Amino acid sequence: MTDMNAQATHKHATPKSVLVTGATGYIGGRLVPRLLEAGHQVKVLVRSPDKIAGVPWRDKVEVVESSLDDGDALREALSGVDVFYYLVHSMAAGAGFEAKEKAMAATAAEAAAAAGVGRIVYLGGLHPQDVKLSTHMRSREAVGKVFLDSPVDAIVFQAGVVIGSGSASFEMIRHLSETLPLMPAPSWVRNRIEAIAVRDVLYYLVSAASLEGPINRTFDIGCRQVLTYAGMMKEYAAEAGLPYRVVLALPVPAPKLAGMWVALTTPIPLSMAVPLVQSLQHDAVSNEHDIDQYIPQPDGGLTPYRTAVALALGKERDGQVETTWASAGADSDPLPSDPEWAGHKVYIDERTFHGDVDPAHVWTIIEGIGGRNGWYSLPLAWQVRGWLDKLTGGAGLLRGRRHPHTLAAGEVVDWWRVERIERGKLLRLRAEMRAPGRAWLELSVEPDGGGSRYRQRAIFFPKGLSGRLYWLAVLPFHSLIFPAMARNITAAAQKLADADRAGVTP
Repeated sequence: MTDMNAQATHKHATPKSVLVTGATGYIGGRLVPRLLEAGHQVKVLVRSPDKIAGVPWRDKVEVVESSLDDGDALREALSGVDVFYYLVHSMAAGAGFEAKEKAMAATAAEAAAAAGVGRIVYLGGLHPQDVKLSTHMRSREAVGKVFLDSPVDAIVFQAGVVIGSGSASFEMIRHLSETLPLMPAPSWVRNRIEAIAVRDVLYYLVSAASLEGPINRTFDIGCRQVLTYAGMMKEYAAEAGLPYRVVLALPVPAPKLAGMWVALTTPIPLSMAVPLVQSLQHDAVSNEHDIDQYIPQPDGGLTPYRTAVALALGKERDGQVETTWASAGADSDPLPSDPEWAGHKVYIDERTFHGDVDPAHVWTIIEGIGGRNGWYSLPLAWQVRGWLDKLTGGAGLLRGRRHPHTLAAGEVVDWWRVERIERGKLLRLRAEMRAPGRAWLELSVEPDGGGSRYRQRAIFFPKGLSGRLYWLAVLPFHSLIFPAMARNITAAAQKLADADRAGVTP
């Protein structure tokens, strides 16, 4: 197909019926609205529909509640579907990881074939040939091969480092560059990397739905600009207005040690940092540019690396981050209902505080909690707990939040995840920090006379004796943090109300 024909196919595409998996993830959550904008009819398959309850496109798609392990349900969901987007890849590890990923892809391929799907689209990783790949890169290659070997035509895009607001790769580069003006680093920082802007990844994914004719192959995609990883950090520093960064490449690969260092200095948890670092052990540069024969480059051409950095920084600065790498958190059991606490041993720290301020102003503070806005009590204590969590492989406080003022179910707030939100009334956060038990923090507000009543509950289900000892150990800190938190949130709401009355921005 010539470039001219490809351009015509792209611009005069027939709307298709598509099913997207991974719609709660970083790429999938951005792809869905763009598919809708292109005129396609979209289904999404999710395990937890609550995770997309707050997204703006929720009412424009058909939601199928299921998992990729259920072949029968998947086959039914794929009935009548033209294009199947498979955007699921776990960053977990452990025994059987590769076999599980491959088996799940095989189930998906069989279901697609049985349902008469016309095309599978998969996003894999850019990697060299004939080298020993890391576990995760090997797994992604194997999943792509499953689809290419199936009876259904498959387009397998192979992308390197994805640069966009909220992407794991961008956050890793950003925090390393901003934290370390002089960085001793393993030798792989000299490896050649071809990044790609998230907008270009989405452009290719959307375009794949409209291609005509049988196509069953991989396509390398990138920005066509090759840098070393050290060069990417230096370019980031220049774009962000930071002093020149010095990166010293040491003759030691040390991927696991480097992964631990990344986990400590960036928002990326250890479980994710290690596979990310391992994927950088080899050059990641396009071996071919055949995609140009099928899909024309976007208007204005592919996005250069530094432009992608500038766009990502601008999105973060303006609070316009659509999705983040942390969006795709693991599902967890929700807080059991209050009556009898479903048989659990439970510890509760509950605080209430009455204020003369309108409940709407209290809610504004509640929904904006965490991230750069902080936790309204003893910042040093929160930071210490965050670093302790990081040292034990947890999320810590560096993840922040996607938007400074609004939240949706499933989003992260530092080491918490939004489990439930009733806008204007209640915010329930589930802890993802390392602790011997399960923890939640509930913040709520209701009218109380001429003002409001703020309610705050910390709930902890201990696991064994260590969990009970942990609760006793943190009680002294709770006695300082939680009362101050209740008072300061109400005081912040009062300050916001005063500013509104004065017609100024607080």
